[in-house]
Amino acid sequence: MLLKRWFGRRLTPSGTTTDGPAITFFGGKGGVGKTTCAAARALQYAQQGARVLLVSTDPAHSLGDLLERRLSAKPKKITARLAALEMDPEGALKRYLDEIKSNLRELASPELRDAAERQAELAGLAPGASDAALFDEMVRLILDSGERYDQLIFDTAPTGHTLHLLALPEIMGAWTQGLLARRAQAREQWLQRMPLEAAPEDRAAHILEQRRERFAAARERLLDAGRTRFVPVLNPDALSREETRRMVDALGRQGITLDTLIINRVLPLTIDGGEFLQRRRQTQTPHLQAIEREFRHLRQVQIPLSADEIQGLEALEQFAALLPALGPDAASSGSARH
Repeated sequence: MLLKRWFGRRLTPSGTTTDGPAITFFGGKGGVGKTTCAAARALQYAQQGARVLLVSTDPAHSLGDLLERRLSAKPKKITARLAALEMDPEGALKRYLDEIKSNLRELASPELRDAAERQAELAGLAPGASDAALFDEMVRLILDSGERYDQLIFDTAPTGHTLHLLALPEIMGAWTQGLLARRAQAREQWLQRMPLEAAPEDRAAHILEQRRERFAAARERLLDAGRTRFVPVLNPDALSREETRRMVDALGRQGITLDTLIINRVLPLTIDGGEFLQRRRQTQTPHLQAIEREFRHLRQVQIPLSADEIQGLEALEQFAALLPALGPDAASSGSARH
């Protein structure tokens, strides 16, 4: 019940959702601990009985190191109900280009196929090609994982890259819609010159329409407040706070739901660690006050700085045990702020 109140999910007793797979993105500045938070949340859901896929989209992968598992682009079983993968940008781009080439081989005339494939190779070198390929992989997971998983947890890349990825459904959908409109116009002009029975099947338009529909479906799910959440993770320092503010503003403009903020590595109010730690706490205090003020519309969860390194499932379970205790019901204890 606490998990339901924390993230506003419609959960069954087993921790699964009643309306298809739920999606949670953990994001923030590099090094704030979002991978740990995402993995702990995924482990927590799995312990509640949900089937969970934990996905790292960060090219500088650290998820495998945290879990002490060798991960790849294919899901690997971590526990009975938890699997994890690390997206491979190079592999995603290769699959993306292979799909384009396969479509070109079907669509282009024999004399144009070699030239078309060379253009596809050049397209793979264009800025944004890798992001488009990663987005295709994300769309596949979001739309096609419902029968296997109840929860999708994304450990995202640093803020700028993540915001770009989350904006791609609208950008690519509009781009594809424009191509379809121009295609339809050209086809109409062609049909005016040729008899209808001579018109070939418009395979290219069919492919574009399928992609447009998938982009639209992915965007719909990302904007579904009952299914998708984005959880910013930050530390109580100036750089992390400012980047989080920009991220929250940008996600709000895109319509992504945010209702919870995790403030990680907070030093306790009373420290028996000498002058150095006392000064560090004094440095954190104004940032914590600013975070409470600037993000007062979000539920704020403070997680204390751990004395030990968090690595491996045992340490991750101990970290995950903190999360429910720091939810809304703990407000009276002062460990969570609203």
